[in-house]
Amino acid sequence: MDSYNENEIEETEIKQNQLTTSPNVEYKYAGFWMRFWAYLIDVIIVFSLNGLLLSPLAFINNGYPIELSLWTVNGILGAIVYYIYFLLMTKYFGQTIGKMILGIRVISESSDSLSWNDLVFREVVGRFIYNIMFILKLLYLVVAFSNEKKGLHDMIGNTRVVHIS
Repeated sequence: MDSYNENEIEETEIKQNQLTTSPNVEYKYAGFWMRFWAYLIDVIIVFSLNGLLLSPLAFINNGYPIELSLWTVNGILGAIVYYIYFLLMTKYFGQTIGKMILGIRVISESSDSLSWNDLVFREVVGRFIYNIMFILKLLYLVVAFSNEKKGLHDMIGNTRVVHIS
């Protein structure tokens, strides 16, 4: 009886591995609007986090921003919170809260788990490119016109965003 249970468990594990690593799996890619709404939800969350975490800095320097050359301390810390939120949520959950709400997830093109390398390029470098100048946010439109609904940051990070089935 024990060998039967072990064989059954092994067969189940093999089937699950084939589902996650099989190149023949058909994914439904998340389009521009689904990703836009997820990003908007995430930006609201990050804005709220920054408000909570950075509001004590208003009591320093008589309420004036602390300037470091071209940037302020609030600006630098706010950017760190922004990038850390996207990086850690995607690494540990495969999705941010906005993606969770809308039922979409980030997957790797090559393997079943997202690597730190891919995510740093997707979530930090890719998003940094979009945020350098406001006009570069128009690059998000690449998602609407590419075959696999990949944005520039997906191409850089070797990832895709798919619907959870």
